[in-house]
Amino acid sequence: MKKPHNSLRPITENADMGIPLSDGCRLSARVWMPEDAGDDPVPVILEYLPYRKRDGTTARDALTHPWFAARGYACVRVDMRGNGDSEGLMEDEYTPQEQADCVEVINWLAAQDWCCGTVGMMGISWGGFNGLQVAALAPDPLKAVVTLCSTVDRFADDIHYKGGCLLNENLGWGATMWSYSSRAPDPALRDNWREMWLERLENEPFLPAVWLRHQRRDAYWQHGSVIEDYSAIKAKVLAVGGWGDAYKNAVPQLVEALPGAKGIVGPWVHKYPHFAAPEPRIGFLQEALRWWDRWLKDIDTGVESDPDYRAYLMDGIAPAAWYTERPGRWIAEAQGATAHLPVETLHLTDAGLLPTTGTLTAAVSSPAHTGADAGEYCAIWLGPEMPGDQRRDDALSTTFDGTPLAADMDIVGAPRLTLKLSVDRPQAQIAVRLNHIHPDGATSRITYGVLNLSHRNDPANPTPMPPDTAQEVTLDLDHIAYRVPAGHRLRVSISDAYWPLIWPSPDKTSLTLHAGQITLPQRPTPGGDEHQFLAPTAAPPWQTQELRPENHIRRQETDMVTGIHSLIIEDDFGKVRDADHGLINGSIARETWSIHPDDPLSASGTCHWTDELERGDIRLRTEAHCTMTSDATHFHLTARIEAYQNDVLIYARDETDSIARDRM
Repeated sequence: MKKPHNSLRPITENADMGIPLSDGCRLSARVWMPEDAGDDPVPVILEYLPYRKRDGTTARDALTHPWFAARGYACVRVDMRGNGDSEGLMEDEYTPQEQADCVEVINWLAAQDWCCGTVGMMGISWGGFNGLQVAALAPDPLKAVVTLCSTVDRFADDIHYKGGCLLNENLGWGATMWSYSSRAPDPALRDNWREMWLERLENEPFLPAVWLRHQRRDAYWQHGSVIEDYSAIKAKVLAVGGWGDAYKNAVPQLVEALPGAKGIVGPWVHKYPHFAAPEPRIGFLQEALRWWDRWLKDIDTGVESDPDYRAYLMDGIAPAAWYTERPGRWIAEAQGATAHLPVETLHLTDAGLLPTTGTLTAAVSSPAHTGADAGEYCAIWLGPEMPGDQRRDDALSTTFDGTPLAADMDIVGAPRLTLKLSVDRPQAQIAVRLNHIHPDGATSRITYGVLNLSHRNDPANPTPMPPDTAQEVTLDLDHIAYRVPAGHRLRVSISDAYWPLIWPSPDKTSLTLHAGQITLPQRPTPGGDEHQFLAPTAAPPWQTQELRPENHIRRQETDMVTGIHSLIIEDDFGKVRDADHGLINGSIARETWSIHPDDPLSASGTCHWTDELERGDIRLRTEAHCTMTSDATHFHLTARIEAYQNDVLIYARDETDSIARDRM
């Protein structure tokens, strides 16, 4: 007998369901489903990740998957090949192998007697990416996707490159994966855990070097970029993002491109919206359930009548490196996202930021450490990671200030900057910030963009700048929804360095601006909310015993002898024991980014992860190190992985690489 769709069902959990692949590799899945799914089959919600279901995503899994399972779904959290408790070896991110495995998983799940034959994919970041990528392969059972904090263009909007500039997150996140994917399975689940671990250690690729070998938008990045052919996606897509996250642009892009897609963007960092910060949170689980019920169960939940685009319009408030909440209101666009909104054009002139044109002869030549208050590229760890007061960076930049606003200005969309400029070197970059100046002088970053000037025309075929020859360039800043209050001012800030967010050009450069304008998408907004969400809810949290508390440090230092400026990051994620099965895990990540203001070739980045895994009398630890420097022609990378069992070194490997700079 079918249960009413809104009744709660008792659930059961399988911590290690094996999913066989055609080549003999066994993937491990953690599964929550109704106890009676064998008699009353249910749809599947699949989350497919490399981030270790046993000890990596456990906290968020506990809040999310049991909640859906009690409402009539089989929630399947799969460790990808070569990660966590799954067999095999991992080669790279978003590979054809990864996607083919996922299609096999979907077809296998749909064929189980407890599944009614329909499948949805849900995920944030990596899981948001591959949900879209697999949807573009159109496996028949896949009917819906909920993608969070993802991208449609792997070159333009991931952690590797932005505007053709090399993001330092290419090394930082590569160091994270160097650590994550070289960890052992849980010894309680695999008798051959040690052999699996050693095989991973021996074969784990050092991905920053892989990614750095593709410094232009070539076939490597086209693969997995769904912007190449949106029409391939047949599943219904709900896209979710946050203004505090790196991945701001995919939600409006998907809404504009995919028939039937819906988008939600809140004030959040890189987290699921039912437990994200800054607040307000929303009832994300209820919103996703409406999506699943409509497209996986064919229940009329009214989602087709929802506004296409719901975004949180943030009030402009004093700058801070962290917010617990952002005041504002929810706005809603019935059709489309922001492409249809009117724009206001302001001109960059020697007299400031004006509604009319004027002469412009400004020079831009910033110290190499400009950008210290940019915040993290991708705020994720809930530490002081957001852009702080911009006055220090603005003092090292060329700025254009507007007059006090006569009325509130609601900027909703992606501002576009057009410049006519010349530069004294063939290789250069610019960083552009749209800032909000408060009456007391405090300065908040509204949004920003960066551009490798060699990529000004075509990221697939970069060309050097002809020295001292004026060129026109266009740069879209990241999407945003932000209210600048009446009486406050706008500022456009331009620098030719933005450290430590992007790697510097090889030479110190000097730019001359000859003309410029910025178009600001605007939306007249009433005072209150145009849409209301239900309050957040969740399943009971993960039960653990804390063995070491979590702690996050961001520290800036200046060596008064050498003149080197450094950002030191220490993220201690703590150490806990799982109250259910007893596995102990702990991690500490450390990064240092250093540069001399007068020497872009002094730039260096170092990363070091320590990871611990303990089960009974088995104590496992990895130490993952990497560094990057450059000279005028090459990037230089080193990496080392060490593995310890009961404090005895059982494996070590060193990697070194030099990769030519390609208009970078």
